[in-house]
Amino acid sequence: MNLRYLVKTVLGIFSLVTVSAELSAQIVAPGTQANGSQPNNIVTAVPFLLITPDARAGSMGDAGVAVHPDANAMSINPSKIAFLDKPYGFAASYSPWLKTLVPDINLAYLSGFYKMDEKNTIGGSLRYFSLGEIQFVDINQQDQGVYSPNEIALDVTYARKFDESFSLGTAVRYIYSNLASGQFSAGQETKPGTAVAVDISGYFKKPTTMFGTKAILSAGLNISNIGTKISYVGGGENRGFLPTNFKIGGASTFIIDDYNQFTFALDFNKLLVPTQPIYDTDGSIVAGEDPNRSVPSGIFGSFSDAPGGFKEEVREVNVAAGMEYWYNQQFAFRAGYFYEAPTKGDRRYFTVGAGLKYNVFNIDFAYLLANAQKSPLANTLRFTLLFNFGDAK
Repeated sequence: MNLRYLVKTVLGIFSLVTVSAELSAQIVAPGTQANGSQPNNIVTAVPFLLITPDARAGSMGDAGVAVHPDANAMSINPSKIAFLDKPYGFAASYSPWLKTLVPDINLAYLSGFYKMDEKNTIGGSLRYFSLGEIQFVDINQQDQGVYSPNEIALDVTYARKFDESFSLGTAVRYIYSNLASGQFSAGQETKPGTAVAVDISGYFKKPTTMFGTKAILSAGLNISNIGTKISYVGGGENRGFLPTNFKIGGASTFIIDDYNQFTFALDFNKLLVPTQPIYDTDGSIVAGEDPNRSVPSGIFGSFSDAPGGFKEEVREVNVAAGMEYWYNQQFAFRAGYFYEAPTKGDRRYFTVGAGLKYNVFNIDFAYLLANAQKSPLANTLRFTLLFNFGDAK
């Protein structure tokens, strides 16, 4: 059995098991210690919403909630589009995903914005995630046919600038997740999952002088995917949480002279969904809290429900750091690093990238550096094209 067939088979089994369990089944782990030292990933539905589609942010270790905005800003912080200086523009991004494992999983992202006036900006985006062709099999390895699962997120964004330093923004998101194509599970026919979510974001920047150099300090915050739970089986009581995510960060841009500019960015992320508790052999919770709760309870409880206590809560915060250098506002070079605790997913990798700006046209490229033996994300590529039109405002 070759690697591609094995991965496809695993994905097929995962899809059927996922929808049949309503994305909230718990794993009984006898003997697991409730000290936060054991792997305990946070489980959510539609995790594709957490993938950063923008090649610029992707080349900076996925940091970017506070960096200077471009047409892709709404993918990481909707409020930043209020500070775009062109009257309208759009962007297109594409990334082959998990390409070291399979060749046909990919993420495509389209976005656009329009400045209604000096203070108000609207935008929209479409995110499409294709899992390629998958040979579906059930838990008994019985052939269930071939299908091409896909997921879509459609956004409408609004941002308002209150002064030259501060803006607020929001996005309303419709999510469509079609993973199982009507397959039957536990005697029930599966259906596409749908949900509605919103983002709440803010952005602040201030020109200043640091170390004798002109600089711009900025900060950003985005709470994304606050919304309804999602289900793939009609009448299911247990539904999966959306990946509600709290992202906060800062950036410093140093304007050395008319030709040289450096930006340094640092972001922190935490999922605002329940942490899986520890179960005994009877399925009773021995540490942590019941994850089957309402969305508000899941969000507010996510800061204190880890079975390993405060130490495990700290491990649930991942860190993204990045650097960007522009020469003459035409050529950009970028690098970054992303860190996630080994017990919470263990994503750790370096990123590099470059950008070219010419007239109304931008192109960005990102490459993820990781050990292919340890990370399925190794050698991930991202490409972005941006177009900005009209005179700067």
